[in-house]
Amino acid sequence: MFTVPEVPAELTLLLCTVFGYLFGSIPFGIVLTKPFGYDLRSIGSGNIGATNVLRTGRKDLALATLVMDAGKGGIAAALAGMLVDTSGSLVAGCAAVLGHNFPIWLRFKGGKGVATTLGVLFLTAWPVGAIACGIWFLMALLTRYSSLSALIALGTAPASAWFLASPIHAAAFAGLAILAFVRHHENIRRLFQGTESKIRLGKTQ
Repeated sequence: MFTVPEVPAELTLLLCTVFGYLFGSIPFGIVLTKPFGYDLRSIGSGNIGATNVLRTGRKDLALATLVMDAGKGGIAAALAGMLVDTSGSLVAGCAAVLGHNFPIWLRFKGGKGVATTLGVLFLTAWPVGAIACGIWFLMALLTRYSSLSALIALGTAPASAWFLASPIHAAAFAGLAILAFVRHHENIRRLFQGTESKIRLGKTQ
């Protein structure tokens, strides 16, 4: 009787990493805005995420970018979780964030991974993701700083995960939070200097 050989755990995690990275590296912000004549790299911060898409004045494209960037992190984690286990899910999700931040298609110059990280949080530990999203929206309403809102939301996620999920979730989310702080180092500097841009709904010329 033919039996399917067992795949080594190391190879499985490697496949989850590769899949997550490639899926996460799809630059939806550019894909969605380019057909409408926008060069996202020359607008605002030059970032490929939803916040910069909003600076085009196209709220619909910004919302679509937000949903799709979050979705690629969540989908990568969910598929790996269905086919492997929790570890594979977290590995694929974290790899998707790395793919968004350092996409091979854009010479490793990508976004900051906030929406993608939130997607991973929500699909791997939905209470943690829900709390993080709530914190982001609350802080965004109060401060109008997208970067500050993201840092607070992601920075508190490991603590939420420790109580609401598991230590492995907390460790993975801590790594994603550290990555977010590193990617936002310029925003942090501008926040201290009082020169950080606030969220605006109008089009930036």
